[in-house]
Amino acid sequence: MDRHLVTHGTFALERTYAVPPATVFLAFASEHAKASWGATDGVDLPEPAGAGGATAFNLRVGGREFFTVEMDGKTYRYDARYYDVVPDRRLVYSYEMYADDSRISVSLATIEFIPSGTGTRLIWTEQGAFLDGHDGVEAPELRRGGTAEMLDGLGHYLNRKAGR
Repeated sequence: MDRHLVTHGTFALERTYAVPPATVFLAFASEHAKASWGATDGVDLPEPAGAGGATAFNLRVGGREFFTVEMDGKTYRYDARYYDVVPDRRLVYSYEMYADDSRISVSLATIEFIPSGTGTRLIWTEQGAFLDGHDGVEAPELRRGGTAEMLDGLGHYLNRKAGR
């Protein structure tokens, strides 16, 4: 692993959900709701031993979201800060990802909730700096794929909430 390599990646994903923007936004604004759709592969990831339940969820300008999970023998930490929160319209935040004690990426994400008939067109745009060769040159595509899985999970969650 090259200790000074930076791989950059930008992607945009779009989804259309059959519920209004306020409902989709609430799925991001509620810690409980987000926990139920945010895991990839449809599985809940265990908290690492000794983490002491260290989490934060404060969706407001200047607020933080923080959690740790254990996967494949590593402890992963997600640490985000919100910069722009427009209820039912937009979220802008940056986040760092760590594997054990190594920072593996820093990203900027913008999520737009756009009315579309009676539903919502969601646009997720992300720019990432993937550091020091963690996950190799395919790191941007891995992040894109993981985000696509989360958005699919969001769709399943919204359909269940709507009784579909």
